[in-house]
Amino acid sequence: MTEDKKLKVLNRLRRIEGQVRGVARMVEDDRYCLDILTQIDALRAALARVRGEVLEDHLGHCIEAAILSGDQADQRAKAKELIELLERANR
Repeated sequence: MTEDKKLKVLNRLRRIEGQVRGVARMVEDDRYCLDILTQIDALRAALARVRGEVLEDHLGHCIEAAILSGDQADQRAKAKELIELLERANR
């Protein structure tokens, strides 16, 4: 992962961390359930965006490097990893 991308992902994760603390405070303060659920949905969306960025980086660097290397064993391993990742995401 490039330094620029890493900083971007880390900044997003720090914001998400703050959001999680905010949701915990909402629970402590007995806030309305739908407000809490709305914030949880926002957290899930934010995590999905981070996941997408990391996946994009993986495809652009790790997978691409395996393809360009011509190493069939590495290509198969990376393809298997990607398939397993997508299967887990669909559970």
